[in-house]
Amino acid sequence: MREYLSEIDRWLAEGKTFSAATVTSTWGSAPRPIGTMMFIGPGLEMLGSVSGGCVEGSILRESAETSAGGPARTLRFGVSDNDAWSVGLTCGGTIEIFLEQFFAPAAPALWQEFRRCLSGNIGCVLSSKLSGGGGVHFLIVPDTGLMLGEGSEPELREHALRAYRERKSQPVEYKDEQWFVRVFPRKAQLFVIGAAHAAAELVHLAQYFDFETIVIDPRSAFARNTHFATAPDRLVEEYPAEVLPEYLLDEYSFAVVMAHDPKIDDQALQLLLRSKAAYIGALSSKKSNERRRERLLEAGFTEDDCQRIHAPVGLHIKSKTAREIALSIMAQMILVKNQYL
Repeated sequence: MREYLSEIDRWLAEGKTFSAATVTSTWGSAPRPIGTMMFIGPGLEMLGSVSGGCVEGSILRESAETSAGGPARTLRFGVSDNDAWSVGLTCGGTIEIFLEQFFAPAAPALWQEFRRCLSGNIGCVLSSKLSGGGGVHFLIVPDTGLMLGEGSEPELREHALRAYRERKSQPVEYKDEQWFVRVFPRKAQLFVIGAAHAAAELVHLAQYFDFETIVIDPRSAFARNTHFATAPDRLVEEYPAEVLPEYLLDEYSFAVVMAHDPKIDDQALQLLLRSKAAYIGALSSKKSNERRRERLLEAGFTEDDCQRIHAPVGLHIKSKTAREIALSIMAQMILVKNQYL
């Protein structure tokens, strides 16, 4: 949803009321995962997709009423649904879509805090009541304990916090009422150790795939002279030991060392291997990787520790250019991210 914030802001500034559609349940080979959202303006403008084009036409028709203030509703589509079939839902799956008027005009304080979380890379959970015509929402910011909105009873709060811990949006039944708990985790962070051509290409791809990017290189000649077509969120001319301890290195942390200098790369790897980082990659040849492994073993790390390092880094696509190397690394990171998050 972060990618739609500027357009949502524009719609709200223009006084538009519009609908939000959320995938709340799936069965079989559904085209989009639970929690996927789409926004539909009063002129049938669309932001996002809930089925890759299969059922959007039907949702557009239904949204005219919800955008005008009509009651929320749950729509179900499957291969046996004539309308869904006619537009291509042939994957064999079934999806349920919750369609409602977007809550921002009715709950401005809730929206402002929700927006602050999304734009500030702060994890949060938005719970929405599905039954009874909808219109009831509450927001929890787990890191601070802040809660806003209606319906935040203790058991419902615990459902929301559990979903956040599991990083999994999910439907919830509470006192014969249906709720949907939507998890908005913070962005994954990518630490790139060493500024170079391949690093610049990797930062560009990482920004496109919604990573926060931090480039660390104490060598001014590299940090200041590498051209970044897409600027990293942070570029630091310090050693990894001076920067990495500032961050919570957890399942949202990804790192690639590519300075080709053991004084820099090994320092970063030793810090990362002591953390819960989801992904640690190292750009090197097989021979360089073996020498690195020996240095880490001498430093007290185990073979299991060394196995955490993806080296040579990236999927094997016979990369020949900096751009292809970056693509192979990004594909491998996304594979790991989708297993974790």
